[in-house]
Amino acid sequence: MADFFEIDRLIDELARLYATACATAWFKIEKKKPAQDEYRAKVVEFMRHFEYTLSTFQKTPEADSFRAHAKKALEAEIEKVLAGQNKEVEKRYKYFVDYS
Repeated sequence: MADFFEIDRLIDELARLYATACATAWFKIEKKKPAQDEYRAKVVEFMRHFEYTLSTFQKTPEADSFRAHAKKALEAEIEKVLAGQNKEVEKRYKYFVDYS
């Protein structure tokens, strides 16, 4: 199996570096303090934008293997976010609702 360390690392950090920032901005613009589940769902919505990026990779057996690996990793991270098991998302939510 190919080594996809870089993409694994990106997916591990996707919620913290991209999706929470986008979700927080979204709710700030809406002038709304969301419920925790609502915040998690918005984070996941932004995480799913990565699926578009995956779809742009060429159509080859190697790219298909890469996409399958990345999608599986992304789904695992999404499940963690929805279950409240991503510490960075939970921390960012608390900070947002307590200090915004």
